[in-house]
Amino acid sequence: RGFSQKACEDLAKYSGVPVWNGLTDDYHPTQIFADLLTIQETFGSLKDCTVAYVGDGRNNVANSLMMGCAKAGIRYVCCAPKELRPDEAVLAEADAVAKRNGVDIRVAENPHEGVKGANVVYTDVWVSMGEEAKTAERIKLLRPYQINMDLLKSTGNLDGKLMFLHCLPAFHDS
Repeated sequence: RGFSQKACEDLAKYSGVPVWNGLTDDYHPTQIFADLLTIQETFGSLKDCTVAYVGDGRNNVANSLMMGCAKAGIRYVCCAPKELRPDEAVLAEADAVAKRNGVDIRVAENPHEGVKGANVVYTDVWVSMGEEAKTAERIKLLRPYQINMDLLKSTGNLDGKLMFLHCLPAFHDS
């Protein structure tokens, strides 16, 4: 675990042994391995799943979830305001991987439209570490992306084939 993606990549390049990225500013693959296993254990398969990430689409969890879904052949929708869309380079890389695996990656500004058909609704904190000065701005921007029963109903999957995931920690009432 660290902060710098470059430091992690440099360590892997020069170490001569496998290096596991536990978390960096750009990616959090360990979290996503656990989440994909949870999805598979719950639904019996990753096939025919759609994951909708709702919130800040440019953070390390969103980046890794998008890439993990692309590699695992899972449809992925990132529901985020335009100010918090995924990085275009990360999005393009994930989209290329997804196409090779027969699935698509989408970005939706309207969360109610974006979650339609989702089996998994995933979110993260609204204010990442180091961004505390932006708390009021972030809450205002992400309030329409709050996970609540109204949003979950928009999936059309309240019949039991629906899972909610959060990478934690979670801060309630925000």
